[in-house]
Amino acid sequence: MSTLRVRRLPHFHSIGQPVFLTWSLHGSLPPGRCFPEATTEGQAFLAMDRLLDNARKGRLFLRISEIANLVVDSIHYSEQHLEQYQLHTYVVMANHVHLLVTPHVEISKLTQSVKRFTAREANRILGLTGQTFWQVETYDRLVRDRTEFQRIAAYIEMNPVNAGLVKTPEEFQWSSARPIKNRPQVTNLPYK
Repeated sequence: MSTLRVRRLPHFHSIGQPVFLTWSLHGSLPPGRCFPEATTEGQAFLAMDRLLDNARKGRLFLRISEIANLVVDSIHYSEQHLEQYQLHTYVVMANHVHLLVTPHVEISKLTQSVKRFTAREANRILGLTGQTFWQVETYDRLVRDRTEFQRIAAYIEMNPVNAGLVKTPEEFQWSSARPIKNRPQVTNLPYK
């Protein structure tokens, strides 16, 4: 039996090497969650992500257009103006965010930058000033090769389809798959 727990272990990252990041809204996952079918950390992640995708009640603040747009804008701002990472692909779901980036700064710095700003502004919009908005912990996975990079990029953009929200990735408004000018491209692979 595998339990997805709060990770307090050191996180090993390399500036310049792609990383897959996921974070969720505070309280969007039940405490003490256990995934008996999961035998690996990856399987526990997939079980947790399915739980998040299938949530129809609870903290689903990212379904609010103004808040989802705020998160997307912050993701792009951190890339284009703060130059904290190269953005490859992303999706903002109802209660969590997936991001595939190549960092130019420490992971903790870039996640803190996006999460702190969006939490403050979202709480202002919701009238919940001073309350915890995001889970403290961020799931991260160092991407090891081109095949894994492509698999993760496809996973991120297919997340709304697999959750039954849209028929094609391009239909989902808060995703890098949506055809808009200057969107990140999965083709900007860091691997040769």
